[in-house]
Amino acid sequence: MAHVLYVASFSLLLTKLSTGQREVVVQKGPLYRAEGYAVSIGCNVTGHQGPSEQHFQWSVYLPTAPAREIQIISTKDADFSYAVYAQRVQSRDIYIERVQGNSVFLHISKLQMKDAGEYECHTLNTDEKYYGSYSAKTKLTVIPDTLSATMHSQTLGKEEGEPLELTCEASKATAQHTHLSVTWYLIQQGGSSQPTKIISLSKDFTLTPGLSYAERFAAGDVQLNKLGLTTFRLSIGRLQPSDQGQLFCEAAEWIQDPNETWISITKKRTDQTMLRVQPAVRDFQVRITAESTFAEGKPLELLCLVVGSGQDPQLQAVWLLNGIEIAHIDAGGVLDLKKDYKDRASQGQLQVLKLSPKAFSLKIFSVGPEDEGTYNCAVTEVVRTTMGSWQVLQRKQSPVSQVHLKKPAGKSVVVSTKQQAVWEGEPLTLLCKTSGTESPLSVSWWHIPQRQTTPMLVDGMEQDGTLQLGASTGSPRSHGNTRLDKVDWATFQLEITFTLSVTDSGVYECRVSERTQNEAGDLYWAHNISVTIKSLISSLQVNLMSRQPKVKLMDTFDLSCIVGTTYSGLALPLTVTWQFQPARSQVFHQIIRITHNGTVEGNFLSQFPKKTKVSQTSYRSQLLIHDSTMEETGMYQCKVEVYDRNSLHTNNPARASATSYPLKVSFALPESKLRVNASHQYQEISINSNTVIECSILSQRTRNPQLAITWYFSPIYTSTSWLKILEVDQTNVVKYGNEFHTPRRKQKFHSAKISQNLFQLHILSVEDGDRGMYYCAVEEWLLFTNGTWQKLGGEKSGLTELKLKPTGSKVHISKIYLTENATEHGNVDIHCSLEGSGGLTSLYSVTWFWSRGNTRRHMLVHLQHDGLLEYGDEGLRRHLHCYRTSPTDFVLKLHEVEEEDAGMYWCSVAEWQLHGHLGKWVNQASDESQSVVLRVRSSEPRFPARICSSAPLLYFLVVCPIVMFGLLLISLLCLYQKARKLSRESLRTQKEKAFWVGMKRAGGWTTDGREDEREDEQN
Repeated sequence: MAHVLYVASFSLLLTKLSTGQREVVVQKGPLYRAEGYAVSIGCNVTGHQGPSEQHFQWSVYLPTAPAREIQIISTKDADFSYAVYAQRVQSRDIYIERVQGNSVFLHISKLQMKDAGEYECHTLNTDEKYYGSYSAKTKLTVIPDTLSATMHSQTLGKEEGEPLELTCEASKATAQHTHLSVTWYLIQQGGSSQPTKIISLSKDFTLTPGLSYAERFAAGDVQLNKLGLTTFRLSIGRLQPSDQGQLFCEAAEWIQDPNETWISITKKRTDQTMLRVQPAVRDFQVRITAESTFAEGKPLELLCLVVGSGQDPQLQAVWLLNGIEIAHIDAGGVLDLKKDYKDRASQGQLQVLKLSPKAFSLKIFSVGPEDEGTYNCAVTEVVRTTMGSWQVLQRKQSPVSQVHLKKPAGKSVVVSTKQQAVWEGEPLTLLCKTSGTESPLSVSWWHIPQRQTTPMLVDGMEQDGTLQLGASTGSPRSHGNTRLDKVDWATFQLEITFTLSVTDSGVYECRVSERTQNEAGDLYWAHNISVTIKSLISSLQVNLMSRQPKVKLMDTFDLSCIVGTTYSGLALPLTVTWQFQPARSQVFHQIIRITHNGTVEGNFLSQFPKKTKVSQTSYRSQLLIHDSTMEETGMYQCKVEVYDRNSLHTNNPARASATSYPLKVSFALPESKLRVNASHQYQEISINSNTVIECSILSQRTRNPQLAITWYFSPIYTSTSWLKILEVDQTNVVKYGNEFHTPRRKQKFHSAKISQNLFQLHILSVEDGDRGMYYCAVEEWLLFTNGTWQKLGGEKSGLTELKLKPTGSKVHISKIYLTENATEHGNVDIHCSLEGSGGLTSLYSVTWFWSRGNTRRHMLVHLQHDGLLEYGDEGLRRHLHCYRTSPTDFVLKLHEVEEEDAGMYWCSVAEWQLHGHLGKWVNQASDESQSVVLRVRSSEPRFPARICSSAPLLYFLVVCPIVMFGLLLISLLCLYQKARKLSRESLRTQKEKAFWVGMKRAGGWTTDGREDEREDEQN
């Protein structure tokens, strides 16, 4: 509202401007506005040249620096604002509104005290030359918000008709001349949240009621009084139910600008008071009067009378026939008729009136069979709310009144059918038989749908056999599926070849007359029968079952979709759709669809081609899935659609459809049938000979067996855990163990598959180090169609012990347990020696090992019998070295050890001798030493060592005390010399005083004495 006043006053100012030269005008000041509220300042330029749309720039001169311009905002330059205003401009707290091309408003949404100052509006030059004024200023003063509005919050309960008084305290302490306005509002309970104005006292002391309270204000029922300086009282003489809700008071402070326009500068609301109004009791009764019988074609009038209630009640009435509303008239007299009765009223056949405030009338000028039934009326007392809507106070309903149609005498009609309940889509046959004297007859069939009262013509036949087609939309005849036949003079047959839907249910009536259809009027005989068209979907149930909800992988499983209905004898066509929802998916996808006309539609998922088979009978469908994989894990369901018989020749949609509950199918791994020979075996062979260790499979899966074989070895001369020799995985890839990956070892050990049930480990040139226990570990694997592998199970064979026939050679290594301590970055020698001198014809090889804690052992280096070195890791070549000091003494030298080198070290020595005429060296015997524990200390120096290792620091610590002592000695000598001099001067002074005192007592003194004194002073 304030902005509208700004625009009006500013536009009035613009009309006073002349043209011819550029002139900029702003709203006249000073302007007074309250802190925390908005302000709008207008600026206009006239007499300019160039484009019609001019650019404006706003600046301010603060009282603290009147000569300093602070830029606020510009319509042209987005970076015009100074930092103090940039944030407020970006947040739209300060913005420019363009009214016209040459006119704008500066808006400050929330004033701050620091916003006070002189505001300048400047326009950019678009003229050929400077002529006129290009800026104008106005002063803005920001004053504190002193407005206060209070009311005690409470909840009041009142009766309708009782008085109400509420008071509101409103005050201000503004130094400027301002006015107050006070307005009372109501927020209705359950209505709009927008407050409704009750009454207000304007700034110029004028009382103005709200629109919905104008009549009550004129009658003196609603008043607003000012009590003293700050108290405002709202008085309502007689409360109404529409007064219920939340009441509050709003105060506003107004100030007059220099252009004589009043502007609201502050506004405050009080707390709310909750008011509940209990409506007064107005009990009444409703009666209905009407004739119980009437003749067809004659008028019928029904009256609805209200007995009791208060004075001048506001009543609404509803007329009902057989419990269904046919007419409604509200308290204002507005009539609303249902469709069929609206047409009859427009043709003058029906009239609904409000005869008086308590009387309503329903008049039918020409009644027919459709008007027969039970009538009653319902009356509702209402009151209009302040929002204009009707609020219900109470509702009463009259007793029912039964109205019957008088039948002409002479003939009787009977309607019959073989079945009164028919499934939708099936034919319906009705017979209409007349008794009495034979005469030419005309017949018409009528249909009254359920929950309707107006009959619709289905079919008719004149006396001469002419057919009269039904034209009512929605009737069976309108779809061209009825047939009317005359069996004999008194019997007529109506056949509905196929019912469309349950909407064909209802009452079917046969009317027979001795006149033509147009002349019959009320001269006919009639009878009806109720027919129910049963919905196919009402008894359609689909169940999905499986004998094996948990399926073994690679097996075949089946799902059965069973359709349960009570109309299975009809053998209706069905469409069955099988659907699948994969695991971790929310969508069902079609697998296969068998339509009602026999068409098969393929699947849309890649994993089902050539894996599915469907067998189907009338009400059962079975889905078989072969070679199941994990990809088939998920939810399955079947959808069944039922069609009528005619659908095979037409494109009619399905009559009914139902979907089974989803069935979850999960898969389990097939049971492993792997069995391995677990018997223990023993072999004793000669050294340097070849041998074979067998792994025999006793049983396994018959389909697609895929086995992985791993050979393990435990040396007899060590306490080491089992070592893996080699592994042949299920894809026949060979992988050697860490201790067997050298070329020599790979040549020595290899595996062979003899058959599906027999695997062998070949060991060539058996040596002493090959003695020990061997076994094989067999794993059974399953390969899925998607290329993934799944382990089914595993078995271990029995142990095979391999021994060598005695050769007479033995190797013994010293078993002394030692501990070596070393410093980081130093060198360490670890010794390994045989007990005895060894054989003269033997050579020895040594292998050094290392481990720490529970970690597996690591081979560091192997010094062969011929002197060749073989490192376990080539990276160790620079870090360690192995050599002999004698044929039976070996040394492992570690260079620049680190803390990570700490652990246990031991050696394994093997004896080699020439064997056979080819001169081949063979391992005859071997032994392992006891472990040597190596501890590595950190080389980080301690504090004294750090001092001694730093020459500058050492010099400083030695020289500094000597220098300090020398300086202290010189200071003491100086102090001593100064004290001695002071003592000597003090002694001379005392002597002089004593001398002069002696001369005075003797009576005089001579010149010689003075000279002697001078000599002493010179000395």
